[in-house]
Amino acid sequence: MTKQAADPGWELYRSFLAVLTEGSLSAAARALGLTQPTIGRHVDALEQAVGFALFTRSQHGFMPTEAALSLQPYAESLASTTAALMRAASAHGGKDASVRGTVRITASEVVGAEILPPILVGLKQAHPELVVELALSNRVEDLLRREADIAVRMLRPTQEVLVTRRAGVIELGFHAHKDYLAQRGTPKNMDQLIGHTLIGFDKETAFVRNAAKDIAIMRRNHFSLRTDSDLAQLAMIRAGYGIGMCQTPLARRNADLVRLFPKQFSMKLETWVVMHEDLRSSARVSVTFDALVEGLQEYIAS
Repeated sequence: MTKQAADPGWELYRSFLAVLTEGSLSAAARALGLTQPTIGRHVDALEQAVGFALFTRSQHGFMPTEAALSLQPYAESLASTTAALMRAASAHGGKDASVRGTVRITASEVVGAEILPPILVGLKQAHPELVVELALSNRVEDLLRREADIAVRMLRPTQEVLVTRRAGVIELGFHAHKDYLAQRGTPKNMDQLIGHTLIGFDKETAFVRNAAKDIAIMRRNHFSLRTDSDLAQLAMIRAGYGIGMCQTPLARRNADLVRLFPKQFSMKLETWVVMHEDLRSSARVSVTFDALVEGLQEYIAS
């Protein structure tokens, strides 16, 4: 009777994913804190285990084969599950039942950099042993695959296995710095935006198309500055570069920013805090979830 080969260990998939992401053995070794020969042995061992080549070796690096790309989502799922396991394990390192361990939050750049800091300061003061991982991205990280424990989203998820709480509605409007308006004049309506320096997106997404479908001026060719970073757009508005859209509660923090034609234009974004239902009983996740909901509600009301 033939002895069945052992399943490849997680370290082989981790090295495979690092080479896939970084493009070379040396870069993958630096990313993982391992040696280049070790990464090479891991890739060779995984290729032996699966029975086919994962990379084409060349002087320009390691090019993934079609088969390797087909395995990528599964390796990423393993990485997410492993990270989630370690976050859950981190809550059980002490002798008492206080809130401790790691919780991973995903949010957009603006929410993470501009809104969450004071909320997380209060959370840390209340629970000193809590560790926060903050993933700032406009990409919707997948809670179902445990890429994060909690997400702040501007769209209500529909999956039944997710716990959702509506924090409220964040309003967006056109704003400009008073110095810009002093130099270029203040438009009285949206038709007068033509000829002004406009700040907007670079690459059109489904969200952008939906948001801009009724606003003729919100077209890429009209923008004097194009960036897909909401933080960069906000910074350029604050610097007086031109006119752009930003959250009205954020703009109210700066007396130099002027809201333009609020009665003619207002965009409303429903804001949700979301977690997987399996984490409902986790103290570290539930206290963070509640703190985010409360903090966002206070921000929206400000």
